Amino acid sequence: QVQLLESGGGLVQTGDSLRLSCVASGRTFSSYAVGWFRQAPGKEREFVAAISGSGGSTYYADSVKGRFTISRDNAKNTGYLQMNSLKPEDTAVYFCAAGHYITTSAEYAYPYWGQGTQVTVSS
Repeated sequence: QVQLLESGGGLVQTGDSLRLSCVASGRTFSSYAVGWFRQAPGKEREFVAAISGSGGSTYYADSVKGRFTISRDNAKNTGYLQMNSLKPEDTAVYFCAAGHYITTSAEYAYPYWGQGTQVTVSS
């Protein structure tokens, strides 16, 4: 199994940037696809972005395409979500997740989840 520890959330203003990090345990981090999801108050959890184990394939939700960039550094067992041009509608708890299969937006493909980190974007 793998344990995930997220960091980097905080309070920012519209148009600001923020980078989230997700440090994973284990010696086979490169074999896991990594996904980022978010959940706003009163909303269902939604897919944000995903990246393959090698980093060769990425997938973004339409709502963040062109603003967010997902990446990973397998030597550091760390996944990243760079968030630029933040909007108030990006306010949510952000979760990273890891799965054994192909890069996908489907939550069921990710058995391992972090605790979440709060991102708040003020107007």
